[in-house]
Amino acid sequence: MNIVLITITTLGGLGVFSALILYFAAQKFKVIEDARIDDIEGVLPAANCGGCGFPGCRALAETMVKADDISSLNCPVGGADVMAKVAAILGKEPAKADPKVAVVRCNGTCDNRPKQNHYQGAGSCVIATALYGGESGCSYGCYGFADCVAVCKFDAMYMDKTTGLPVVIEEKCVACGACAKACPKNIIELRKIGIKSRRVYVSCMNKDKGGIAKKACAAACIGCGKCQKVCTFDAITLENNLAYIDYNKCKICRKCVEVCSTNAITELNFPPRKPKTEE
Repeated sequence: MNIVLITITTLGGLGVFSALILYFAAQKFKVIEDARIDDIEGVLPAANCGGCGFPGCRALAETMVKADDISSLNCPVGGADVMAKVAAILGKEPAKADPKVAVVRCNGTCDNRPKQNHYQGAGSCVIATALYGGESGCSYGCYGFADCVAVCKFDAMYMDKTTGLPVVIEEKCVACGACAKACPKNIIELRKIGIKSRRVYVSCMNKDKGGIAKKACAAACIGCGKCQKVCTFDAITLENNLAYIDYNKCKICRKCVEVCSTNAITELNFPPRKPKTEE
């Protein structure tokens, strides 16, 4: 009987001693979390899309609380309204970011870019890119296997069966950037929405020389430089046989569109052009 009591007493004592050690260790190493993290997470949209550059809304909230300056941090899904609420919680100036939207910088439709072979492998742009140069003569354009559509959490993209290219639904796009990251050909870019949602950009990523690019796709940029010459705002650069329009400098005058001989420059949401009258 004494042995039983001694055993129980010993085990009980060890239990209490261990509990005390754990208690004091927890007090010593406990991390007091800022309550504002929960407050900020509560106003964030809970999309966990990664568009902010962090793995989730919680991680963004933690970073914002720790940051001295949040001007470089932004939630593309929530936009200016959410960032204003976050700034109010932290007592800081909200980040100022122009709203953006995804654009597909490829006009290699089935008509413009005829196929030269037929791919029968796995239906993935990433896999197809790793295996070969594509079904047409252009290895820079869209492969059409909809990797970008698959990763969009907001149903803001779909594949056009006629053109074989992805289409962005502007009203649903939150500029999270998931589609751009998923595209192995880097043909999807986030650009400023612009005044009245009007945008001008080069819908081509082909860096081959003019003749080769034009042979591969009728709508390819041939690097002629005409667009760059007519731009009075220094918004167009030409590098590796490919023109690029800087949306921060572009004043959407559309002079570049008029001189492009291959229709490689896209103009979105503009009213119809007035027909030219002959003098």
